[in-house]
Amino acid sequence: MRTVSFVAAIALALGLASAQAQTFPSKPINLIVPFPAGGPTDTIARIVSDHMKDTLGQSILVETVTGAGATIGIGRVVNAAPDGYTLSIGNWTSHVGAPAIYPVSWNPVNDLEAIVRLPMSSLMIVGKESLPANNAKALIAWLKAKPEPATAASVGAGSVAHVCGLYFAQQTGTKLQFVFYRGGAPAMQDMLAGTIDTMCAEASQTLAHVTAHKMKAFAVMGRTRYAGLPDVPTMEEIGISGMDISFWHGLWAPKGTPKDVIEKLNAAAVKALGDPDVQKRVAALGMSIPDKAQLTPQALHDFHKAEVDKWWPIIKSYDIKIQ
Repeated sequence: MRTVSFVAAIALALGLASAQAQTFPSKPINLIVPFPAGGPTDTIARIVSDHMKDTLGQSILVETVTGAGATIGIGRVVNAAPDGYTLSIGNWTSHVGAPAIYPVSWNPVNDLEAIVRLPMSSLMIVGKESLPANNAKALIAWLKAKPEPATAASVGAGSVAHVCGLYFAQQTGTKLQFVFYRGGAPAMQDMLAGTIDTMCAEASQTLAHVTAHKMKAFAVMGRTRYAGLPDVPTMEEIGISGMDISFWHGLWAPKGTPKDVIEKLNAAAVKALGDPDVQKRVAALGMSIPDKAQLTPQALHDFHKAEVDKWWPIIKSYDIKIQ
């Protein structure tokens, strides 16, 4: 009788899970953004979720939960019920850099369910307009000849800007003095004012300033040139390999979320990314949408794992101190 009861209980549980997946979503979904409102990740969250809600038939409430290098917001999703009603959007900083240095009890790859890759942007080494260098090789020579390290803006310890700058300095044999900011906007303001020398910045943030000759762009930190500034070479092109780091985004759910629910969320997100209006708004931000083959849950999981496997040993070798 116990065996029958146990089997019946399992069957009931499976039946309830299947029914839940079939009726999902039956209430609003909460989308956690682990960064301040108005930033690029928050903007992408609102663009994509605004289209997804029409497909899913339920509203998606975007909520910013900041702090501890974005790990507070991600931790909230890790610990949420695995029912698809609490999701996380994030980027390299929140899902690679920050968990490598902050004391968290979760693993960003193992304790979340991947849903879909979202728009991404190149990272670039930029500098204030008054710098004497006009190309990447001249910049590196100037940095090496400078008696004191040049200043470099960073948006928090372990952020993509920070790790990118550290990696750039290591690979080029130069030194940088990092200045930490609460966000990209104040860092850009100081760069434009000429009080900061350099920064590893998201290309879309710098495009207007570079084209207006208020800032200099020296190199792209990726395998391909940035479409918005096609004359700026990659680091590979100037003879420095391995500098492949980008500002990418993804969407995740808590570990254990039913596969059918993940598939519904993925389908809604992929449909959103294929919408011409969404594509136009993403392009206006200077970002690009991954190829269709990269829009599956497995593709995000594999890409995310590869990024963690590559960067965690590098990040930990820098012995970064939490600011």
